[in-house]
Amino acid sequence: MSSPLLEVRDLDVRIGQSHILHRLSFSVQSGGVTGLLGRNGVGKTTTLRGILGLAERTGEIIMDGEPIGGLRTHEVVQRGIAYVPEDRDVFAGLTVEENLRLAERPGNELRYDLVYDLFPELRTRGKQRAGTLSGGQQQMVAIARALLNGGNRLLLVDEPTKGLAPLVVRNVVDALKRAAEVVTILLVEQNLSVAHKLARDAIVLDQGSVGYVGTVDELMSDPALARRHLGLSSTGTAHQP
Repeated sequence: MSSPLLEVRDLDVRIGQSHILHRLSFSVQSGGVTGLLGRNGVGKTTTLRGILGLAERTGEIIMDGEPIGGLRTHEVVQRGIAYVPEDRDVFAGLTVEENLRLAERPGNELRYDLVYDLFPELRTRGKQRAGTLSGGQQQMVAIARALLNGGNRLLLVDEPTKGLAPLVVRNVVDALKRAAEVVTILLVEQNLSVAHKLARDAIVLDQGSVGYVGTVDELMSDPALARRHLGLSSTGTAHQP
């Protein structure tokens, strides 16, 4: 097997008095989608923020063989890691076009053709202020910003289908499938049906530590295993603790 694109070794994160991540270690292979799964509150979003340097952390983070754990967030981004946060974080007062232009980095090939192929609605709404878009449209903008730079090799995507209507969820899933053909994705997703459709590999967190590493198919085909690690509900989402 080739060397992983991303390695996380002994990642430890404390926020205030809370010890969120406990010497977390895992790797992400290049290509496709790896699901970062687990019940609510086990540290999935904190893991993404720790990788980016948005949370104070200790441990090692290695991107394509290069240590990046000591870098500031903007330096991590320059190494080719993009972030699609759970709350989307579009610039509400700017237009769709302006939101996308802000994501451009000098010296990078820009994937506007891909972005508009995946999300044709963004082209037609280019002059519209992002704050007036629906939740699904704002998610399109957030994913498009992360995809735009050809230098981005890893997308950290946090709960992209949360709160979206079923039809919009299908559109987002289809877009992420196609995006994964050109960039590696580490996906946090509470909807396990969506995770099963998108992800090849799974890393399941349990109270700030890794509880399972393997394929999504193996995890989902073993009801006892899935229930133990994820607390499956009848709707295919993880029970909240």
